Amino acid sequence: MNNKQNDKKIAAGQPTNLSLEGMHGSVNIPSSQSGFWKQWKAFVGPALLISVGYMDPGNWGTDLQGGAQFKYGLLWVVGVASLMAIFMQVISARLGVVTGKDLAQCCRDWYPRWTRWPNWLLSELAIGACDLAEVLGSAVALNLLFHIPLLWAVIITGLDVLILLALQRYGMRTIEAIVLLLVATIAVCYFIEIFILPQTQPGFLEMSRAFFNPGFRKTGMLFVTIGIIGATVMPHNLYLHSALVQSRKLQKDEASMKQAVRFNTIDSTVALSIAFFVNAAILVLAAMVFFGKDSIIMPGGKTVIFGGETDWIRVAYLTLAPLLGTAAASTLFAIALLASGQSSTITGTLAGQVVMEGFMHWRLQPWVRRLITRALAIIPAVLIIGTRGNSSVNDLLTLSQVVLAMQLPFAMFPLLQFTSSKKHMGKWKNGWFLLIAGWGSAILITLMDIYGLPDSLVTAWHIITGG
Repeated sequence: MNNKQNDKKIAAGQPTNLSLEGMHGSVNIPSSQSGFWKQWKAFVGPALLISVGYMDPGNWGTDLQGGAQFKYGLLWVVGVASLMAIFMQVISARLGVVTGKDLAQCCRDWYPRWTRWPNWLLSELAIGACDLAEVLGSAVALNLLFHIPLLWAVIITGLDVLILLALQRYGMRTIEAIVLLLVATIAVCYFIEIFILPQTQPGFLEMSRAFFNPGFRKTGMLFVTIGIIGATVMPHNLYLHSALVQSRKLQKDEASMKQAVRFNTIDSTVALSIAFFVNAAILVLAAMVFFGKDSIIMPGGKTVIFGGETDWIRVAYLTLAPLLGTAAASTLFAIALLASGQSSTITGTLAGQVVMEGFMHWRLQPWVRRLITRALAIIPAVLIIGTRGNSSVNDLLTLSQVVLAMQLPFAMFPLLQFTSSKKHMGKWKNGWFLLIAGWGSAILITLMDIYGLPDSLVTAWHIITGG
């Protein structure tokens, strides 16, 4: 179907290209008279896929840095960032349920024609940057677990296209089940780290005081806060969530719409609360192990110094075992990191498909789409790691977060504009609470991104040029 035919259908109020067409409406929904648990079971899943973007390797570095430098002092920031993420994802899901379109399709249909190309290119850039973080997370985990050279580990991650292609053949529910297994792996690893290993059991009373007594009491707290919040809300998740909710066979009568909005809100809240606990656990682990230390002497006599340029993901793996006296600590950390990278890469591929089909109405075979997305991430990683070595991993993660921060307003503000409009949403437009929570979150995130942007751009330029 060409663009002119689609535009005629839009003008006539007829449905156009579907989001994730092979999975659209593939999960049946029980009637609104069914019991709560039966309905919830049918709706649960889309937000779980979204939640992995909130505990991906890009978040790990900032959480580890926050705990190592300020102990529990920034735990409340993780909570605030997670709360803002819940607001934005609830609104994204509502857009998909009510309009039957994803955010990319809405931008295409309701904004001037000339905006399609720049919006699509910016979205692709953000997805490539996010995928870069997943590539690096998975590659570092393979390097740490199996001692594969990092450059080769990056190249190996390109083969996960085969995993996703195999999963897509079995439908949305299979993908959701695999991601649930990966998320559960992350959660179990950190549960063992925090609650089972005696060396890392935290002081829960001290944690509670820090959580409910927010503030910036030390120099540098604000900078790390910007990093934590900036790494939390992901632009591609706003496009993807509005598409994933349409994998359910939704009806358009009022009772069914109310049911769908309600259960997608519950799904988003539960899934992102899990993501909050994972991020909080990462920060707490770093607080217990690294806070108050400037360096550590490894068993072989090598000294690892902690500082502003520390690659906290690699340092955490290398130092957890000698600091805690058990090899299990480092192994659990690396397994969780690998699960994080692999689960995030699945959702990144789906997001790439959504924005390409939504903005441009181009359809590619899944393996072609996956190779394009992965190439955008692997090529810069191979080039920079190949020329500068393993120490460049932290720089690449920083670069990916800068790109994501720059793209985020271009996803948040259209989402809020559409969902606040009675013309587009009817009676389901955002109420006063979501209006305040959504716009407040978007403005705060954008202001923080702007505040940190000059330093971030300088850092990004140094990374790109090798300065």
